[in-house]
Amino acid sequence: MVKPNDRQPSVIRSLDWWTIGIYLCLLIFGWVSVCGASYTYGDTDIFSLDTRSGMQIVWIGTSICLGFVILMLDDRFWDTFAYVIYAALLLLLFATIFNPHEIKGSRSWLVLGPVRLQPAEFAKFATALAISKLMSAYGFTMSKWKHFATAAAVIILPMLFIVGQKETGSALVYLSFFLMFYREGMPGSILFTGVAMVIYFVVGIRFSETQLWDTPTSVGTFVVMLLVQIFSSVMAGIYCENKREMRFLLISNIGITLLAFLFSKYVIPFNIVWVQIVLSVLLMLYFVYQGLSTRLHQYFLIAVFCLGSMLFFYSASYVLNNVMEPHQRSRINVLLGLDEDISGAGYNVHQSEIAIGSGGLEGKGFLNGTQTKLKFVPEQDTDFIFCTVGEEEGFLGSAGVLLLFLALILRLLRLAERQPLKFGRIYGYCVLSIFLFHVFINVGMVLGLTPVIGIPLPFFSYGGSSLWGFTILLFIFLRIDAGRNLIRT
Repeated sequence: MVKPNDRQPSVIRSLDWWTIGIYLCLLIFGWVSVCGASYTYGDTDIFSLDTRSGMQIVWIGTSICLGFVILMLDDRFWDTFAYVIYAALLLLLFATIFNPHEIKGSRSWLVLGPVRLQPAEFAKFATALAISKLMSAYGFTMSKWKHFATAAAVIILPMLFIVGQKETGSALVYLSFFLMFYREGMPGSILFTGVAMVIYFVVGIRFSETQLWDTPTSVGTFVVMLLVQIFSSVMAGIYCENKREMRFLLISNIGITLLAFLFSKYVIPFNIVWVQIVLSVLLMLYFVYQGLSTRLHQYFLIAVFCLGSMLFFYSASYVLNNVMEPHQRSRINVLLGLDEDISGAGYNVHQSEIAIGSGGLEGKGFLNGTQTKLKFVPEQDTDFIFCTVGEEEGFLGSAGVLLLFLALILRLLRLAERQPLKFGRIYGYCVLSIFLFHVFINVGMVLGLTPVIGIPLPFFSYGGSSLWGFTILLFIFLRIDAGRNLIRT
């Protein structure tokens, strides 16, 4: 319980008003953007509830009320009922899979009369609470595989339910929790493995049809296999602390690969990848032998990395062409530059780039954007809301919005680090990671830098579920932070 004390700081005084100020600024700029994106020539009242700009005011007002209610609750409420909230949201996610209402090919919405809610938006804060509760328990450590697997399961379970709703984009947001894992002690090798897989996929698929000079070798496959050998060799030097061994492996693999290339180019043309596969298998067997000889388990892990890298790469093409939906495959091909298709899968991105580019330095002014007013950009007030900022406010306005988000993320980082309890710190990093992922991916897909996966821009995209979800996520952390100085018995 809280110890009575005349000097006990009040919740209002302990609140981080800088973060609340940034939140209110984002709400205001978000409403201006929704108004600009949804406005059509001839509208006389942008505040009417018949318009999206009018309804967004309702969502903003209710969000502020939600934030106020959260601030009035005891900060320990969220720690105490974390698992209950998580279980309730999981049940709601599971039930949503079977709902009869399908909107734009997705079953992720619950329709309650005139109101539509997306449980996946609320499951983010529920998952953040559950993972914070689990990881703050006495004795929990990321170095134990059993603990790590349990924490990963808490994240993967809602992801599976959301994928079952045919809402892959929202499911991918939950991968952002692994950034928090890294802060809490997850080995850097796991994070590096994830980055390596992305590199394998992008390079391998993008250059799969390009030939290596005059040899019958795919540039994509050649580069990926060479990276597998280099990464594995360098990991041996770092994790097994044997620089001499690392140099020997690098020189051997690169040297033999170079000889194979020269032989294929000037003597008998053949696919150099076969030599690389043999080298990679030999490298993997070498690590297994070293592990048995030295009894260092790091060698076995590097062997697993080597094998997993090859299996992942050769399965990536199959997944792309046989598992992914046609529209998902088309979007990735457009992103990687394999297809142009500016009238199909690449239409949204192409039009958003035109809108942003037409804004210039200072923009065309509020309600004066031609691309958005003439509805050239699909989903321009939801997933592609940032193109409205670029067209109407220009480079300066876009930079200002990004600086606001940067200020929010840096502020959350500071708040997370000053938490006296592990639960608060972990939850803070969960909040930070989710916001960072949303901003990076949403702005990236509008600019054509990341795949179009259909996730909202926090506090900007139109809709109640998104705005409520982000507000609850943020204000729970503000309430936890406000209780950091309370004297308890």
